[in-house]
Amino acid sequence: MRTRSAENGTPLSTDPGDPREWCILAARRLAEDRPEDALEAARRAVDHDPGAEHAAGWGYRLASLAFERLGRSAEAVAAAEEAVRLAPGSWAARLRLGAALRHVPGRWRESRAQAARAVRYAPQEPDPHVLAGDLALLRGEHRAAEGAYREALRLLDGHAGARVGLGLALLRWESPRDHHDPAWPVDPRETGRARRALESWARQSRLLLAAALVAAAVTAFGTGLTTWAEIGGGAVLAAVVAITLRQARRVRLWPYVPGMLARDVWLAASVSVTPVALAAYVAAVATLPRAVSRSAAGDLDGTWAVLAGTVLLNGVAVFVLRVLAEAWRGRPVTALAQFAAAGGDRTARRAADVTLWLVAGRAWSVLAAVAVAARITGEPRWAAVAPVVLLAPAWAYGGTRRSRSPRSQRSPGSPHGPRGLHDSRGPRGRRLSGRAHGGDRWLVAAAVTLAAASAALGGSALLAVYGRGRADDLAWWCGAGALAAFAAVFAARSAQAWWQGSPGPWRASLIMHDGRGDRLPGDAGPPVGLSGDVRRAFTHAREVVLSCAAPGGPRALAVGAVGAIGPGGELRLIAADDAWEVAERDPRVAVFAADPAERGFWVEVRGIAVGDPEAGVLRVTPEHVTVGEFPGRHQGRARAG
Repeated sequence: MRTRSAENGTPLSTDPGDPREWCILAARRLAEDRPEDALEAARRAVDHDPGAEHAAGWGYRLASLAFERLGRSAEAVAAAEEAVRLAPGSWAARLRLGAALRHVPGRWRESRAQAARAVRYAPQEPDPHVLAGDLALLRGEHRAAEGAYREALRLLDGHAGARVGLGLALLRWESPRDHHDPAWPVDPRETGRARRALESWARQSRLLLAAALVAAAVTAFGTGLTTWAEIGGGAVLAAVVAITLRQARRVRLWPYVPGMLARDVWLAASVSVTPVALAAYVAAVATLPRAVSRSAAGDLDGTWAVLAGTVLLNGVAVFVLRVLAEAWRGRPVTALAQFAAAGGDRTARRAADVTLWLVAGRAWSVLAAVAVAARITGEPRWAAVAPVVLLAPAWAYGGTRRSRSPRSQRSPGSPHGPRGLHDSRGPRGRRLSGRAHGGDRWLVAAAVTLAAASAALGGSALLAVYGRGRADDLAWWCGAGALAAFAAVFAARSAQAWWQGSPGPWRASLIMHDGRGDRLPGDAGPPVGLSGDVRRAFTHAREVVLSCAAPGGPRALAVGAVGAIGPGGELRLIAADDAWEVAERDPRVAVFAADPAERGFWVEVRGIAVGDPEAGVLRVTPEHVTVGEFPGRHQGRARAG
C-alpha cells in the first residue's frame, strides 16, 4: 500500500519511514526550487535515521543545500560537516562542504581544500571542477577558472554552470567585492566599510575642491577680488583636512588597504587622483592673481586652464576611462558563444544581454574614434571603415540566437540518481530554452543608432570621394548625432535599471551561476549502497584484495579482513601499513572479494579509501559496484548498488 505526503500529496513509498524516500522527495523539491519543502523532507530523512548512515549522509547533504539556498550559511556548513563525518570518502560530501564554506567569510582556503579533495576523489565528475572554477573566479584567477570550466565541459558538455562560468572567465569578470581577497581571514563587510570610507574621502574631497575653485574663479574674474579669492580658497584646505581625518578613522584595516588598492583598479584610480586634484587646486588658486593681471599671456592662461580642468573634470575622465576599459576588457564575442550554448539558462540570458551591451559599447567607441579622427584631420575618408565596424556586433547578436541544446546531462560513469533529478529538458527547461537572448528593447534601439551612425559616417566618406563638400559635412554631423543618440539610449537604459533595481547594461550586472535549475548539482545525488548479496560476499569472504595505483603500475594488496560494513555501504577494512600508504597517495581503490558460500560469485567495489586512525581502519566509500560469476570474463554485470 502506497502512502502520500501529508503536505503535498507526493507518493513516497510503501514505507514512509524509509529515509531514502524522504531524501528523494527533498531532491525533487530542490529541483523545483522549493528549498523550504526540501529542508522539511531532509529533516524527516534524518529523523527517521538518527545516525544518517543508511543514506550515508545524503539527508545532511540535501539539508545543507536547502540551507544554502535559504541564505543560512552557518547551518549549511554544519550539515555539510556532518555529511563529511559520516562519509569522509564521499566526493559529494566534500563538494557540498566546499560549496557551503564558500559563502562563509574568511573560509575560502578551506573551501578550496574541500574542492581539491572532491576533484581528487572524483576527477571524472564535472561538478567538482566547476566549484574549483568558481573559487578561482571569485579571486580573479581567470586562467585557472577557465581551465577548470573547460575540464568540466569536457566531461559534461551541457553543464550550464560551467558554460556561464567560462563565459565570465573569458570576459575577465570581477566579483562585486573585487577589492576583497576571499583568502583574507577578515570579514568582507569590514573591508567593504574601509572601501566606502576611502571612496567617500576621495569623492567628497574632489567635489569640495571643484566647488571651491569655481567660487574662487568667479570671485577673482568677476569682481577682481583676487586676494579674497585666495584667502577663501586656502581656507577650504582646512575642510579637506577635516574630511581626511574623519574618513581615516573609519578605515580600521589599514594593513589591508594596499592589497585592496592592488585588487580594485578603479578604487586605486579614485584614491590616487585625489592628491593630484589637490595639488592642481593649490596651484590654480595660487596663480589666480597672475591669471587675471596677465590675461594676454597665452601660455599662462593655458597652464591655468589645464590646472582648472584637472580639478573640475578628473571624475568625468575617470568615469569615461572606466566605461571604455570595461567595454574592451576580455573576449565578449567568445563569451557570448558560451552563454548561447547554455541552453536558455536564465543566468546565461542575463549575461548575454549585458555582453551584447559591452559589444555595442566597443562598436560605439570605434565609431566615435573614427568620427573624431575624420574631423581633426579634415579627411572624411577616415570614416570609410565605419560600415565594417557593425559586422562584429551583428555577428555576435546572431550568435546568441543560435543556442544549441546540451548533448548530455549526465557525466560518464556517474551513478543514476532518482528519475528526473538530472533531467534538464523538462517543461521548465523547454520554457527557458524557448526564449531568445537579447530581448532588451533598449538594446535594439541602441543597435539602430549604431547602424545609423555607421551608415552616415560611411556616407560622408563616400560623398567626400565624389567631392560633395557640404553633403559630406552634413552626413558627418548626422553620424555624430546618431552616436550621441546611442549615449542617450545607454543613459536612459541605465536610469531605468537604477530606478527599477533591475540588471543594467554594465559589468556589475554579471553574476555567477547559482546552481539552480532542473539539474541538481552533483552534491545532491544519492550515494551508492551495497545489496544483500554484496554484503554477504564481503562478510563471508576468506580473502579480500585491495587494488590501487602505484608508481610502478597497479598493485594488489591482501587485506586482513573486512572489519565492518556500515549501514550506508561503507567498507571498513583492517589493512597493513602499505595499504594505508598507497591509499594516501591515491585514494581511488578497488576492493575485490569472492563469496565462498556461493561458488563462482565475486564482487568488486570501487571507491575512495580514507584512513581512520582512531578506529584503525580504512574506510572505503563505494562509488561503483560490479558483480559477476566465475568463470568467464563476459559474465560480469555492473550496477549502481
